[in-house]
Amino acid sequence: MTDAVKGPASYFPSIEKKYGRPIAEWKDLIRTSPLTKHMELVNWLKSEHGLGHGHANALVAHTLAEDKAT
Repeated sequence: MTDAVKGPASYFPSIEKKYGRPIAEWKDLIRTSPLTKHMELVNWLKSEHGLGHGHANALVAHTLAEDKAT
């Protein structure tokens, strides 16, 4: 039996379905943005790319956590 995906990644299937881009593409956008602060990135995704707050927050949180771990 597989464990359910938890945390920010649990939003990924609905993000891909709703906005039509793979998660890797969203992460690349976040990583290449000149912005670095969490809420700046969230607000940028919302205003420039039309994401909802929860989806933008999940993408930013997951991406920044990945980058911090490496």
